[in-house]
Amino acid sequence: MEMKTIYLLIPLMPLFGAIIAGFFSRAIGRAGAHSVTILGVLVSFLLSLLVLKDVLAGNTFNGPVYTWLESGGLKMEVGFLIDRLTAVMLVVVTFVSLMVHVYTIGYMAHDEDNWPADSKAGTHSYQRFFSYISLFTFSMLMLVMSNNFVQLFFGWEAVGLVSYLLIGFWSTRPTAIYANLKAFLVNRVGDFGFLMGIGLVAAYAGSLDYATVFGKSKELATMTEAVTGWPLITAICIGLFIGAMGKSAQFPLHVWLPDSMEGPTPISALIHAATMVTAGIFMVSRMSPLFELSETALSFVIVIGSITALFMALIAIVQTDIKRVVAYSTLSQLGYMTAALGASAYSAAIFHLMTHAFFKAVLFLGAGSVIIAMHHEQDMRRMGGLRKYMPVTFATVLIGAIANAGLPPFAGFFSKDSIIEAVQLAHVPGAGFAYAALLAGVFVGGFYSFRLVFFTFFGEERFRHAPAHDTHDAHGHDDHGDHGHHGPVEPHESPKVVTVPLILLAIPAIASGWLIGPMLFGGYFGDAIFISQEHHGMAHMQEEFHGVIPMILHGLTSVPFWLALAGAGTAWFLYIARPELPGIIKAKAGVLSTILEKKYGFDEFNEWFFAGGARLVGRGLWKGGDQVLIDGVAVNGSARVVGWVAAVVRLFQTGHIYQYAFSMIIGVFVLLTLWFNRV
Repeated sequence: MEMKTIYLLIPLMPLFGAIIAGFFSRAIGRAGAHSVTILGVLVSFLLSLLVLKDVLAGNTFNGPVYTWLESGGLKMEVGFLIDRLTAVMLVVVTFVSLMVHVYTIGYMAHDEDNWPADSKAGTHSYQRFFSYISLFTFSMLMLVMSNNFVQLFFGWEAVGLVSYLLIGFWSTRPTAIYANLKAFLVNRVGDFGFLMGIGLVAAYAGSLDYATVFGKSKELATMTEAVTGWPLITAICIGLFIGAMGKSAQFPLHVWLPDSMEGPTPISALIHAATMVTAGIFMVSRMSPLFELSETALSFVIVIGSITALFMALIAIVQTDIKRVVAYSTLSQLGYMTAALGASAYSAAIFHLMTHAFFKAVLFLGAGSVIIAMHHEQDMRRMGGLRKYMPVTFATVLIGAIANAGLPPFAGFFSKDSIIEAVQLAHVPGAGFAYAALLAGVFVGGFYSFRLVFFTFFGEERFRHAPAHDTHDAHGHDDHGDHGHHGPVEPHESPKVVTVPLILLAIPAIASGWLIGPMLFGGYFGDAIFISQEHHGMAHMQEEFHGVIPMILHGLTSVPFWLALAGAGTAWFLYIARPELPGIIKAKAGVLSTILEKKYGFDEFNEWFFAGGARLVGRGLWKGGDQVLIDGVAVNGSARVVGWVAAVVRLFQTGHIYQYAFSMIIGVFVLLTLWFNRV
């Protein structure tokens, strides 16, 4: 089989599965839907491994597959760029997606219970869900394989569209509808900047092909944007990064991601682990030849990333919904990746993207396993003591938590430690602030990771008691989206179709970090990533790197390790040794606790300023535009004018011949007067 055919089959196999499961759901049934979609993703994964092997042998590909539009020398093409960066993303995306597909069989087995009895929306919902997640995988694969901005934008928007469908999958729940609309609107804000950046590239480079644009990057760096007078390369990079801020949920466009937990847990794992939210990280890494020419853009990136890493981690420590804890953890980890991009440590960002995909998928799917056992209860205050009932889930979640906290020798330690070191060595404005924020985030990360473990799997078995609280969020809904059994339950380990994917994902969550040498310092990415000579932090790190074992030993004496350990120890003290202290601390924290529980007030501000402003503008357009101008002037006004003219004309329609003759004479007189005045 030719490699070009293999490249085509990788995205098309999930698309084929999505079409079959979606359009022929009634004919193939539930078993047929999950079989055809899993087979499609499995083939894509195996072919991705083949592509990775081929790329490691030194073979790359960059060329069009199909040209669908050409206008004034500007080509709109479907094309593939297959290099080492693409190959890594292909393997990560298809492997995590495959595990999620298998896991979904168990998680969605009783999905009909989530729909009202009189609702037709739940008909064939199982098949529809598999169709959506397979289509989601196709969209992400098209994004990472693209060799031009048009296809990149297609994949970018396609994952956004399918995420909208998946977040609001349980469409009879108001919270789900609110969440998917919020995700859709916030991402449109980011996409506006993204489209502006692509437009500037097309206008000034005269091409949308990556290779052509990168070849003109130094020329673009000497230009200024015609309207604002800004350096063109800075305007392009900031525009592109605003798109990444929306898709990868960076401050202040992060507000949609926690609410996306309203979707079923499998899609939470797929969105947060290896697909949608990592698209921005991948895109900026791919655009490294442009970003390296703008120090302003890099400074903007590193500051935004560090703010997200710290302040989103702080929110995680007050969350009680198990999925939302992991969601805010994702925001924080994305902040680390973004900070690495600003430090020109693109390889470290992609490395953390890879390790994070595995351990975050473990955490999300592990949380889903707990939710299954707790009869769809998501509030950790109604859990506790689950480790003896769910040993496999407990072990895998513990592995994910250790990796997420960045403790050696698990995967998260290597990638997170490399990012912190790279930021410390960075020479861009804001690097000092970023380094301090990332260090603080390490302690908080260790705390919230083990808080989840201790709160859920240790301590009193709180699920045996009826809930003693009934909290509500700002929208008047139950704090976990009206999910949950809300009564005593008897937990149990999840079926193998759930636990086997957890175990398979836990293995790379432990071991994938051991690839740090070849991936970071062995020139693994080759020409796929460009780093300016002025940004030599990674080169300095390469000089200090002496292997995985020496790095682990060095890490045991480093500040990040002890901060992560201190965070884990603090969580043990508060939730195991002295479980009464969190309530006391919360009461004494006062306004600080309220700020974190309100998530810094971003939702309230957006509701007041943007939603309220939109309602105000809409009301003004309705009153002034619709009622006054359109109805009052254009419609009713024209009718009144016609009525007035008709009333005047009616005065001359008396039926008397002498009045008609007099009118004709007056008319001739007026016409002659106008004629002679013209002459």
